[in-house]
Order: sequence, then structure tokens, then C-alpha cells
Amino acid sequence: MRHRCRVHQLSLPADQRRALLRSLTTEVIRHGRITTTKVRAKAVRSQVEKMITLAKDGSLSARRQALGYIYDEKLVRALFDQAKERYGDRNGGYTRIARTIRRRGDNSEMAVLELV
Repeated sequence: MRHRCRVHQLSLPADQRRALLRSLTTEVIRHGRITTTKVRAKAVRSQVEKMITLAKDGSLSARRQALGYIYDEKLVRALFDQAKERYGDRNGGYTRIARTIRRRGDNSEMAVLELV
């Protein structure tokens, strides 16, 4: 039973799931939008919002936490520089998930995850 387990399993072992979420989070912050499956988009959304919240905080410990999660150091620096003016007046809800057409190969539900 998985009652009250809030982690999206994504049919992956824990280490592969963590690596997938880290890489998708990095790419969302780098490009502003990604196309992925709906379930993965919902799982990545919380991680992206945590990183933006850390960037809005701007403290040294928040920067170190973000550097420990996001792969690119220059990307973290750019995120921390731009987050205050871009999301300063917003209390959460930094991302948007829009559904697109189903994938041709396996008919999986696809979605676009983008920064607001």
C-alpha cells in the first residue's frame, strides 16, 4: 500500500528518479519551458518552485542549497540575480502546466511545463 506516500514514483529507482528531477529542473530554469509527460511535469513543478523560492531568499545558505541541487553554477548565479525582480511580488505559483497532444509512440499524456 502507498497510503499517504507523497513522492511521485515515476517507475524509477530512487537514485534515477532524483537524477531525472534534477536534470529536468535544471533545464526548466535554463530554457524557461520543457515538453515532457504530464506526470513528470507535476513532479518537477515542486522542485522548480523550491529553487525559485530559494533564489528569492537570496541568502548564502539558500545559494548553497541551490548549488547542491542544480547542475550548473552559472545558471544558479543567473537565477539568484533575476528572481527578485521577476518573482518578487508573487507568492508561489511560478510555473504553469499546459497539456498538449498525446505522444505518438505510446499514447502517453504530454504537457508543457513553463515558467510564468
